[in-house]
Amino acid sequence: MLQITGINHAGLRVRDLDTTRTFYEKLGFEFIMGPVGPEPVAVMEHPSGININFILNASSDASDVNVLMDVPEKHTGFTHIALEITDIDRVQRQLSDHGIKITETVKLHDGTTFFFIRDPDGNVIEFHKPA
Repeated sequence: MLQITGINHAGLRVRDLDTTRTFYEKLGFEFIMGPVGPEPVAVMEHPSGININFILNASSDASDVNVLMDVPEKHTGFTHIALEITDIDRVQRQLSDHGIKITETVKLHDGTTFFFIRDPDGNVIEFHKPA
């Protein structure tokens, strides 16, 4: 389908809007609206144009285990979102300043480097610096 022009947004199911909003604001996202609709959904957007819809209906007693990443059985589904960055050292310092832990760093032979963090609900976010 040549009519597809890009990704409009990613949807993440979360437990608590206030906790989610505080975390993603640390990453530079701005609150747009919500909760709205029957799910309900809140929307945040980064100045780069990346838009995330937070589906606010995760069970409050849900396990902290991310079933796509943390269990031996490999379930189908989106496992993470990758955000492209220009300065890996600066981003790592900013995350550290906010108390956000980097869970893994990978450096490829061509100079590409990427690392991962988790949001408060265990959703995985990759920061990707191309070679």
